[in-house]
Amino acid sequence: MEKKYYAHSLEGRAPDEWQPLCTHSENVAAMAERFASDFSSGDWAWNAGLLHDLGKAAIEFQAYLARQNGLDDAEYDGVGRGRVNHSSAGAAFAVQKFGEFVGLTLAFLAAGHHAGLPDWFETDTGNAALRIRLKEGELNLHPIRTKAEEVGKKLRGLTKPPGFVKPDNFHLWVRMLFSAIVDADYLDTEAFMQPEQAEKRKGFSTLMELKNAFDQHMETFKPDTPINEIRSQILAECRMAAAKPPGLFSLTVPTGGGKTLSAMAFALDHAHTYDKNRIIYVIPYTSIVEQTAETLAGIFGSANVVEHHSNIEPEKETQRSRVASENWDAPIVVTTNVQLFESMFGAKSRRTRKLHHIVNSVIILDEAQLIPPQWLDPCVDIMNQLTRNYGVTMVLATATQPALEHLDQPREIIGNPLNLYEQLIRTQVNMPSDLNRPCTWVDLATELRTYDQVLCVVNTRRDCYELFKLMPEGAIHLSALMCGQHRSEVIQEIKRRLHDNLPVSVISTQLVEAGVDIDFPVVYRALAGLDSIIQAGGRCNREGKLNKEDKLGQVNVFVPPKPAPRGLLLKGENTTREMYASPDLDPNCPEVVTSYFRCFYSKVNDTGEKWLKDRLTKDVPYVHFRTAAHEFRFIDDQAQQPVFVQFRESGRWLEELRRIGPTRENMRRLQRYAVNLSKSDFLKAKANGLVEDIWQGLWLWIGPYDPTSGLALFDAAWSPEDLVI
Repeated sequence: MEKKYYAHSLEGRAPDEWQPLCTHSENVAAMAERFASDFSSGDWAWNAGLLHDLGKAAIEFQAYLARQNGLDDAEYDGVGRGRVNHSSAGAAFAVQKFGEFVGLTLAFLAAGHHAGLPDWFETDTGNAALRIRLKEGELNLHPIRTKAEEVGKKLRGLTKPPGFVKPDNFHLWVRMLFSAIVDADYLDTEAFMQPEQAEKRKGFSTLMELKNAFDQHMETFKPDTPINEIRSQILAECRMAAAKPPGLFSLTVPTGGGKTLSAMAFALDHAHTYDKNRIIYVIPYTSIVEQTAETLAGIFGSANVVEHHSNIEPEKETQRSRVASENWDAPIVVTTNVQLFESMFGAKSRRTRKLHHIVNSVIILDEAQLIPPQWLDPCVDIMNQLTRNYGVTMVLATATQPALEHLDQPREIIGNPLNLYEQLIRTQVNMPSDLNRPCTWVDLATELRTYDQVLCVVNTRRDCYELFKLMPEGAIHLSALMCGQHRSEVIQEIKRRLHDNLPVSVISTQLVEAGVDIDFPVVYRALAGLDSIIQAGGRCNREGKLNKEDKLGQVNVFVPPKPAPRGLLLKGENTTREMYASPDLDPNCPEVVTSYFRCFYSKVNDTGEKWLKDRLTKDVPYVHFRTAAHEFRFIDDQAQQPVFVQFRESGRWLEELRRIGPTRENMRRLQRYAVNLSKSDFLKAKANGLVEDIWQGLWLWIGPYDPTSGLALFDAAWSPEDLVI
């Protein structure tokens, strides 16, 4: 009787109810083939699917399953105990069967399907490197050679990758394949072991149904004001452009021009015309993700809009939305720049699982100018690859289009952006007469006191705190020294006061600049990059109310007592200084913004081009996937330390963390009650007894937390670092 090999067992069930290894491998191969066929790589995914669990045929793994289920089988007497590495055997067999290039590509996929894509050399990751694991795999392969040869008969002949794959884009192609394998593996395992959870993945509306819901919603939109007439014009141009062939687009719309809904109209119409699979709305900051997701949920229903970011409110999550966020198998996904781009350069299986669902989608990249300049070239490269090779239509939607030198030329959706900007002028930008003459905080606070409603945006947390202290009682402070829950409540209070036409003075860092839907008659902005000045101006006379009185909102730029912190902020400030050496500069002109970015990027010493080459494109197929993923961070985790704070409901979850340690639930809850400190400030706080180790590696701030200004860092006994936002 032929021996049966199993991939998965079921607790308390007899082996004849377990999942056979051949069934699981062929299910994964077939599903992965279907996923990868969207980018002409089905045969590669089929082979990787058959090979990924080959090592489970080892007697050690079969003994492990039996023992885990309490079976006393004499066949396994003397067989070693413990978990078994089952992924290296398939990797070794791939190299033996197909040789260097094809074999190594499949080996990366098989070896990494649990632990994540490895590096080739062991320089950075030691024994986790593929070169080492292949030696281990050869040893593991020897006892199951007969089974391997049986699997080998089902493998398809491969000699070279699809025609679009070149050395400079090999790394993304491998990640796309890896995503197809990993997702197929998760889904088939889930269907066998947790069928009730697998059922939760179903039931989303189709994009066609959502398009109908959107069209019905937009029928209620009335062009009853001059601003709404212009928004209606923008909407019409977006819908007209949706018929153009897929690829790269720009949507250059001034702040307050209704960009969110117009971009969504383009995406839905384009998806309908070209049979796209989903719409992914990508936003720089979590606060705006929440705002945008709420807007879209009001149109499409919350069940059809999946938020995926670190700061999501757990109350918004259902089991279906949670499982959909794992692989983005939903019609509309709202996420962050961090989540998208760090996944595109990721190596871990959970991080990259979603990538194949980006294929043949429409991506709206909101506020594209906020891509960190140090990663500009890698991100631009990804945008080019997605639109060239993976059927993606991408829309760069912003009021301040960056000058991205290596980006394929996008097609502008708006026929005459300059004319649109002229029509939508709602503010007058007043630059200081002397850019080298700083004001004092006292003088500025005195000036701000003269307004009933005013927003002042400064460059750092320290500046925000120092100016706020000089404001009268009732003024509002807004910075990232306040936890996410605190900031959300404050923004809602600002909106309430503005809506009710109550006095409101706000001192904020730049976190309000990109997309936060607030509307002040007067905005003050500390001298900064021109894009920041324009974005701050987008919070001024946003709805054009002052235009009815033949007035404009006033955006007053001032020179703060000290310059922006060294680095990119200071380079942006200095670029603005250079540009304003020219008289009559109009910041509302799109060409001026393009010139600003071109000048600004020329000052950035490193835009990631060398990193991309050294880590990912230089020695194909000997790629450093894991090290590249570790290094590619929009936010430098090594430079910051999050601390939890006592605020609102955090006490309950902090107590649970103390009692049982971190769980998915309590960590998601506590994410909204975290504040990031620089590592040096954290170490000083630790030395001064202001933080407590609540669980290994997790810290609680036990110093003062002010209900108006948040974590009282600047009242500490040292001089904290200047921190932006």
